[in-house]
Amino acid sequence: MPHRPAFTASYCFLEPICATLPSNPDPSLASQDLAPVCKEGRLLSSWDMTFLWLGLVVGVPNYYLAGSLVELGMAWWQGIGTVLLANVITYCILVLAAHPGTKYGISFPVLLRASFGVFGANVPALLRGFVACGWYGIETWIGGEAIFRIVDVMLGKNRFSNLAESLPLLGTSVPELGCFFLFWLLQLWIVWNGIESIKKLEKYSAPVLIVLTVALLVWAVVSAGGFGAMLAASSAFGRGGRKEGKFWQVFLPSLTANIGTWSTLSLNIPDFSRYTYSQADQILGQASLPLFMAAFSFVGLAVTSASEVIFGHAISNPIELLSRIRGGFLVAVVSLIGVTLATLTTNIAANVVAPANALVNLDPKRFTYRSSGLVVAVISVCFLPWKLLQTSESFIYAWLVGYSALLGPIGGILLADYYILRQRKLDIDSLYSSSNTGKYWYSKGVNPAAMVALTAGILPCIPGFLSTVGLLKLKIPRLLLALYDGAWFVGFFVAGLVYLTLSCFPRVERAL
Repeated sequence: MPHRPAFTASYCFLEPICATLPSNPDPSLASQDLAPVCKEGRLLSSWDMTFLWLGLVVGVPNYYLAGSLVELGMAWWQGIGTVLLANVITYCILVLAAHPGTKYGISFPVLLRASFGVFGANVPALLRGFVACGWYGIETWIGGEAIFRIVDVMLGKNRFSNLAESLPLLGTSVPELGCFFLFWLLQLWIVWNGIESIKKLEKYSAPVLIVLTVALLVWAVVSAGGFGAMLAASSAFGRGGRKEGKFWQVFLPSLTANIGTWSTLSLNIPDFSRYTYSQADQILGQASLPLFMAAFSFVGLAVTSASEVIFGHAISNPIELLSRIRGGFLVAVVSLIGVTLATLTTNIAANVVAPANALVNLDPKRFTYRSSGLVVAVISVCFLPWKLLQTSESFIYAWLVGYSALLGPIGGILLADYYILRQRKLDIDSLYSSSNTGKYWYSKGVNPAAMVALTAGILPCIPGFLSTVGLLKLKIPRLLLALYDGAWFVGFFVAGLVYLTLSCFPRVERAL
């Protein structure tokens, strides 16, 4: 077995160390970045995958999601149960989707060619990349908010925050917007100048944030007068609660939102698993996800509940909470700098890889990871991420559930094709060939069955989405809202079943 180097998971995906293209590939479909990773290029053990997930789990968005469950009315045990169930389901999808990456050494966009066609694969790959751009914007806003709070603490007496009057058109203030673009430029500089400058920072960021998380939990326990006071809050769905009898109306979209959190990586996990030594390594390494998410969510739920005791109202935003802790200038600044560094490294690792691969797959000659990073940064601003994080409802119902309606169908088609139609057997040469005799050529490089199935999976959730974000003023049936609440499940199973059904027709079967 080759020597296992130190963990550099987030960055080895950007520059394959050992990749070999099939013979005579089509230049429009092949590049060194898209080539299958050979055995000598496999860098990740099960421990490396564990550390990868640890670094991704311990972050502000996951804390905020857990705290949002408290704001929506859940007791801590209901929130933990929701998070744990969602991540057990997510783990199963991750393991299944990671298999072809490990077996064949191929990336997510290349795998999509088998089901969508060598050119049709660009559609789901770009959809996945589009969502990553949104997450990039959200993480950038979080980093900018941390900088804003640091400056406010350094100036003292809320001098900086007193200047933060929201602009009616944008919904945020000039100082906050300035800090956002400062963090935006910092990330862009790192992407443009290479990843070497933060390899060491990535290695240590997760442990730093873990220490801060434990310290935050200890502070909450002491300040709230013990765990009993923190966790005593009852569910708002019980008798006499403000949302009595409405638990299931909140549970389903909350479950969907928690699955939606990782439905992004559930799709492009081959971008990572292509570097694992074996299937056992990817399976064991990813088994840590449900445990990490349950543990970290407990902190988010407990501390948010404690904030209600300490401050009189729930504060689900950890950056706002950190800025209000009484511990002196040093405590506040160190805590917020830790959040900033962790956000910086996590964002580049998690939200540049997928859109970069999608753009390189679209045009290997024109796009590189450097130019793709610039495109991602520009698009991320268009999402107005401060509005997505404005309330718990907008974050969960509009953002997390909303993009689940796009990604669920892709996952259903991908897994139905790989496991049921192809029995885990792929023709690597055909994945890089535009010949009309290739297995994945279909109709001019596009598989009509996959496109119809993708559309069928998305359509049922559109009315609910439009109503949720306020673009549809008409009252729609409760059934359509329920379909949207379970957007990931609806899209996954509808698209998968439609795809398998259409693939049984003679014309499509010949194309397969």
